[in-house]
Amino acid sequence: MGRVIHKRHPRPESDVLMPNPYDLPSLGDLACFEAAARNLSFKLASGELNVTPAAVSHRIKALESELGQPLFTRHYRGVELTEAGALLFVSLQRGFETISDSVARIRTRQDRSGVSIGATTAMSGLWLTPRLAAFWKAHPGVAISQVIQDNGSAQGVDLSIHYGDPAQETDETRVLFHDRILALGSPRFVESHGVRGLDDLGAAPLIHTQSGANGWTDWADWLAVFGHPAPDGPGFFLNNYLISLQAAEDHIGAVLGWEGLLGHSLDSGRLVPLSDAAMTSPHPFYLRIHPRASANARLFADWLSEARPPTAAQTEA
Repeated sequence: MGRVIHKRHPRPESDVLMPNPYDLPSLGDLACFEAAARNLSFKLASGELNVTPAAVSHRIKALESELGQPLFTRHYRGVELTEAGALLFVSLQRGFETISDSVARIRTRQDRSGVSIGATTAMSGLWLTPRLAAFWKAHPGVAISQVIQDNGSAQGVDLSIHYGDPAQETDETRVLFHDRILALGSPRFVESHGVRGLDDLGAAPLIHTQSGANGWTDWADWLAVFGHPAPDGPGFFLNNYLISLQAAEDHIGAVLGWEGLLGHSLDSGRLVPLSDAAMTSPHPFYLRIHPRASANARLFADWLSEARPPTAAQTEA
């Protein structure tokens, strides 16, 4: 009886394992890390991702194990990013922002004759909105839609306004203005607390704006420029700059103000400088032109970067 010869059949092409073109850990682990790094909290990340804090911790440990080094320094009251963690977070944030922008463009089929622009509540109310009437007078056929976002960068827009270093952006930017920061208060506040100069501010009630979206200059930084110690008087803390200004106009305390944002309040006398001291702002306000920007968006960008401050009549109209 002849010997049976078994032939080896070639593996079907569909079963051949192809090499992964991207040397990446689990995308789920990366998304979990990004949420934890952005919030600097495993608990907040778990709520955002709708999983348990233990699940977030497990994914982070798995990612750290794969990378061979810690991404967070754990403390009793929270976590901090290590150098490796900060490097990974910045890269992921840029990548996710690009993906988010692309997804928004796919989802929305908006009329490309319109222009969308992202800004914080303060920037929209104090600077952008008062200028729209003059733009529409010159370009009545261009519709403008504002996307207000105070806790991060607006996604899926043509343009966005930021306070910071434009050199850190990868997209095209235009500086809108770079001005001075003043100590301001209402006339009644000046009279009630006897504020006549820098020496009186250390013990006076001060309004502090704490916002994750903008790196606002605080009172300690401002006073240090002029050789004065950090304030030790009463403090009123808010996370919205418009509310901070309203509190100052209501005589609650002194507030730091950017001249380019507060021209109308200064002109009307609702707020007055508390001294002659003025600090040059460490950063400008600038316009970011997103890759999706249309011809009309670029028209609006050019106009904004060259626009003069609106008159009082235009502001009140």
